[in-house]
Amino acid sequence: AMVTREKLIEIVEGVLGDYARIKYSYGQVDRQTVFDRDKGRFLLMIDGWDTGKRVHGCLIDVQIKNDKLWIERDGTEEGVGVEFERLGIPKSQIVLAWYPEDIRAEDGYAVK
Repeated sequence: AMVTREKLIEIVEGVLGDYARIKYSYGQVDRQTVFDRDKGRFLLMIDGWDTGKRVHGCLIDVQIKNDKLWIERDGTEEGVGVEFERLGIPKSQIVLAWYPEDIRAEDGYAVK
């Protein structure tokens, strides 16, 4: 069964919030969430310094488009898609958007 937009938002914000609370083991690097519910865009940013070098970027970028989760960027080890599945979102509602369309379906995820 399809998960509602409201439930998708709740799950994505929960997962990204959990990742944001994980402390970096080195350097002075913060993790911050940026959530735009109206536009359906959810980011986990990293920001700070590590051994004199600037660290800044997007670790996770998830969009809700056509009632599906489009994972545009996933810098986690296990993969947030797996986490979303564990929390009840079917693979048919998850798009691994960083892969070309022709190989997205190989793992059973949505193509678009």
